[in-house]
Amino acid sequence: MDMAEPQLHDTPPIEGQGRPFCPPQARPFVLVSAILASGMGFIDGSVVALAIPAIRADLGAGLVDAQWISNSYMLFLSSLVLLGGAAGDVFGVRTIFAGGIALFMVTSLACAVAPDAQWLIVLRAFQGVGAAFMVPGSLAIIAKSYPPATRGAAIGTWAAFSSITAAIGPFIGGMVLALGDPWMWRLIFAINGPIALVALAMLFMKVPQDRPAERRRLDYLGALLATASLGAFAWGLTAFGLPEFQRLASPWVWLLAGALAAVLFLGWERRAKAPMVKLGLFASKAFSGANFYTLVLFFAFTAVLFFLPMTLISAWGAREWEVSLLLLPLSVFIALLSGRAGRFADQEGPRRILTVGAGLVGVSFAILTLTLPFMRMWTVTFPALSLMGLGMGLLVSPLSSAVMLAVPDDDTGLASGVNNAVARAAGLIAIAGMGALAGLVFAAAYPDGSPDYGALIADPGANEAARVAATNLAFQSVTSVSSVVCFMAAAVAWWTQPSWKSGQKPLA
Repeated sequence: MDMAEPQLHDTPPIEGQGRPFCPPQARPFVLVSAILASGMGFIDGSVVALAIPAIRADLGAGLVDAQWISNSYMLFLSSLVLLGGAAGDVFGVRTIFAGGIALFMVTSLACAVAPDAQWLIVLRAFQGVGAAFMVPGSLAIIAKSYPPATRGAAIGTWAAFSSITAAIGPFIGGMVLALGDPWMWRLIFAINGPIALVALAMLFMKVPQDRPAERRRLDYLGALLATASLGAFAWGLTAFGLPEFQRLASPWVWLLAGALAAVLFLGWERRAKAPMVKLGLFASKAFSGANFYTLVLFFAFTAVLFFLPMTLISAWGAREWEVSLLLLPLSVFIALLSGRAGRFADQEGPRRILTVGAGLVGVSFAILTLTLPFMRMWTVTFPALSLMGLGMGLLVSPLSSAVMLAVPDDDTGLASGVNNAVARAAGLIAIAGMGALAGLVFAAAYPDGSPDYGALIADPGANEAARVAATNLAFQSVTSVSSVVCFMAAAVAWWTQPSWKSGQKPLA
């Protein structure tokens, strides 16, 4: 799952500069269009993970296809989101925001009629490009449209409606998937069409064009190198254990190519006049620690949430709406606790609450690892996932605060954008790497010409029992690694993040 979705703070906050370009009577249309665009992003990311088993059944897709239906989207979103945010400053935020919505809409409609898994993967890549310009634009256009006196209230309204979308979107999507025919997954993409049209109509009919805030070059080479690096890493991890994917090159060759592209990216960013990433920010231990925390925490979180629906639906026989209910506490806790947790981080510092949050998520994944063979969805799995939701509810807002606290005020927008990109990249690598692990474990546990992990193929008699056991074992490998990684994140938070006594927050 593209699980930066329940994060309500994953879009870079961009400070409005000068007088707002938008007159008061047009500002409600800005707010509604931003809410609609964010809603599309939240729903698309959260519900697509639920739909993966149905997509596999309808299109005859394998495990690798399923991974890249998500990964192609996240690859371009994570590598281009900083470029998308900067483009609004160069070409005008309304132009870039509307362009991102339009591309997202067209590619969503194309995804709805994709004839096979390969076409869906390609179209999801283009959808990710659209999202890379739409996601930062949704909050940037609010920041530039509202004056400082009312901007906070507008952003609060945007966040509140985003939390509602994050909570009810997966449930509605799960009901559609569970009650309809296998092709009903196509409606998840088709619904973006009318939503996007309404948002675009508001932008072009009611919202004036803004003047670009600055004239500077965009870091196209940096974006290309970031995409190449992440893509090579993800492909190399996917190829482990898949001989048919090793004909062109060994997985280690792909990983080496990814590392080389990463080195070139860092070298270019160091010398570029208008870099996509200001590397000097990482001189701060707190900023580097917060981003490493994000990397490992969201690696674990995305891995579990992507493979959970496949396990429950294909092995346990759960319906999509039941899986969506299992995940409902996640959205509820984030919506209810983000404000309180953020205030606690302001008063006490982010160290303790980030440590506790990651620890709770790690404990929940450990419980899943130990209890999966019992297959008790409501009495055991649901409480474990509720504990995960509690942990995420505690850490999402303080993580944003930790990133902002670690950099000068002038760099908060860029810093938040970097953190957002890190979270997306973590999800990309998680699905590729944990998919390879799950596939290898499944094949070792059920080697006799079986379907791959998560396939909706039932074998009669003893073979079916063996397939279910192998599927559980494969998911246990994912949850066990994810649990260890979460405890690593807790240690990182404790050793890198600041803390102070209530009321004694440092001035700098």
